[in-house]
Amino acid sequence: MQKIQLAQNGPEFSQIIAGVMTWGVWGKKLTAKKAANYIDECLALGVTTFDHADIYGHYTTEALFGRATKGKSSLRQQMELISKCGIKLVTPNRPDYKLKSYDTSKAHILSSAEQSLKNLKTDYLDLLLIHRPSPLMHPYEIAEAFNQLKQSGKVLNFGVSNFTPSQFTSLNKFIPLVTNQIEISLLHDECMLDGTLDQCIQHEIAPMAYSTMAKGVFFANDPTEPVQRIKKLCVKLKKKYRATYEELLTAWLLAHPARILPIIGTTKIDRMAAAVRATEISLEREDWFALWEAARGQEVA
Repeated sequence: MQKIQLAQNGPEFSQIIAGVMTWGVWGKKLTAKKAANYIDECLALGVTTFDHADIYGHYTTEALFGRATKGKSSLRQQMELISKCGIKLVTPNRPDYKLKSYDTSKAHILSSAEQSLKNLKTDYLDLLLIHRPSPLMHPYEIAEAFNQLKQSGKVLNFGVSNFTPSQFTSLNKFIPLVTNQIEISLLHDECMLDGTLDQCIQHEIAPMAYSTMAKGVFFANDPTEPVQRIKKLCVKLKKKYRATYEELLTAWLLAHPARILPIIGTTKIDRMAAAVRATEISLEREDWFALWEAARGQEVA
């Protein structure tokens, strides 16, 4: 599997990214030993990039990952670590937070980054993202924090998550951003029509996609009409491409010219392997549009 350079002078990440959100108490409750084994399995597949956020697992999942890699200093050179900050969750792990809110102040960004480094037991992050845009954010203040982290060598690159094109432009004016992490799937295609992916192409940055399987909707026991249409079409496409349903869904994302990097949020190595296999599928243009038509329930205008 190839590496993708996120931007000019930006980092190179694995084309498929491992999302850790459900590794801990928000999902599978992996032990450090099981997490360590899974990290090794991902690396063996060529999945070297791991996507974190400070809030995952009520602020505990980064530390789980840190315990899993403790004493294995050679692993750090084999992987790329992403984290996100800016959301404040109400949780016993943060007793001072009384209301869920956003904080993109310089002080919060710096303290969050320091805590992520401590939890992950690393000296640097390959990429730090602002998790969600705040109505109160000031691009200059965010840039100040980013520049300080960059100069100290604690964070090598910066980006955003869930930003609109105008919000991205506002911050990118003050500091170069290398990605926008956004929700993308066959059932969540707004970014293909609202200018978000167009902007990524314009700035030559590769976006990252989360919830690529539509939060499990594609596999629900009682499928919606769009999912039924997609599955019916995939019965034919499976034979043509010798691919599974899930591989075809991922290949649809990978076919977009914006160079989308799917984040696969699973702890099952067979599902991660399926995503890696999808990188070898080249969907024909009409098949790409057939899937889009099935999802939308109508042909293109």
